Amino acid sequence: MGTTTYHEANVTVLGQPPEQGRWFLIPLGMMILLCLGSVYSWSIFRTPLENELGISATQSLLPYTVALVFYAATMPIAGFYIPRLGTRVTTAIGGVVVGLGYILSSFATQVEVLLLTYGLIAGTGVGMVYGVPMVVASRWFPDKKGLAVGLTIVGFGLSPLITAPLTNQLISVYTVRPTLRILGITFTAIILAIALTMKLPPKGWHPRQTVTASTGIAAKVYPRSLFKSRLFYGLWICYAIGTLIGLSAIGISSPVGQEIIRINPTMAARSVSLFALFNGISRPLFGWLSDRFKPQYVALLSYVLILIACILMVNAQTGQVATYLIAFCLFWFCLGGWLAMAPTLTLRFFNPDQYAQNYGIVFTAYGIGALIGTLVTGRIRDLFGSYNYVFYPMAFLAVIGIVVASVLLKRENSTVEPVLNENLHEESCN
Repeated sequence: MGTTTYHEANVTVLGQPPEQGRWFLIPLGMMILLCLGSVYSWSIFRTPLENELGISATQSLLPYTVALVFYAATMPIAGFYIPRLGTRVTTAIGGVVVGLGYILSSFATQVEVLLLTYGLIAGTGVGMVYGVPMVVASRWFPDKKGLAVGLTIVGFGLSPLITAPLTNQLISVYTVRPTLRILGITFTAIILAIALTMKLPPKGWHPRQTVTASTGIAAKVYPRSLFKSRLFYGLWICYAIGTLIGLSAIGISSPVGQEIIRINPTMAARSVSLFALFNGISRPLFGWLSDRFKPQYVALLSYVLILIACILMVNAQTGQVATYLIAFCLFWFCLGGWLAMAPTLTLRFFNPDQYAQNYGIVFTAYGIGALIGTLVTGRIRDLFGSYNYVFYPMAFLAVIGIVVASVLLKRENSTVEPVLNENLHEESCN
């Protein structure tokens, strides 16, 4: 049976025909995620807050860790409410919560208060909004799902390139507390304004060039439950490994450069900007690859690159700046890749009509990776006295990822691939 098509003139996106107007939703989604990605710029706040509140370096890291945990924990919950509340309402509520977290943090006088305001409140707001731009992009681009999602989440990956220097400049002019307030108000205003554009296409809409199921393409049959599919467990484990390694590398990028390679702090900070660029570039690239190649092959590429980076760092010595830069560009590159692969593969493996709920559940792997990655690397450094030893368990995890991807990231017999071009969308976009 063919799907209902909607090509009438009354279907528009931002006043444009949908095939053209839908492209504007990508930069708008990127802008939302750029605001949310400021959570990765927390390091800019740490030293001023340590001086103002009289707290230790370990204490100043806690709000960031708590924010990551609540961000990941809120994602699956928000996924179930997005279809009920709607994408625009969810975005608006989440934007207000994010801004409120920043604003309340500006009044904090104790680190425990920051755990509540920045960690719990702002982190929860990020988790509420994060999935919406990806849901919107995936529905308007059923023919280019991976590319659209990958481009949209570039905003989150590249956010530190913009928000970190902006935050640093604001702190130098206004000090840390007013800066938190300014960012909170600004983020709220931007997200609320863009929330109005975050709407889904009407039921049955698809691009004009899309071929429907009636043309002889076999329809996909999706698993009825994530938890009864080995694909889910394969994707979850691979995602957890990829994010654990990537987030671990992000957390130690600057210290490793200073301790092992002996570069100065200024160069270490500039290097992080380079790494963030690779983190952003990889997202549309891996999204595009996930559209066109078997998922296990794309996952294997990521893990092989991680192994190369680990080998480089295990053998790195003082003064080998190029080795350090190449290795950490690969670590950040692969993390960005997984943040594009996971949502794209969720769309491919499972019913896209339930994408918000499904990816929320898959995203719990990120939370586990964030929690373990930020805690274990520091512990290894304390036990062995050097960050060199961090790269051995990373390499071991990459090998496990290769095995899991080879065995579990294959389609089950119950899931029928389209017999022609896999990029053609067979189902209507609801």
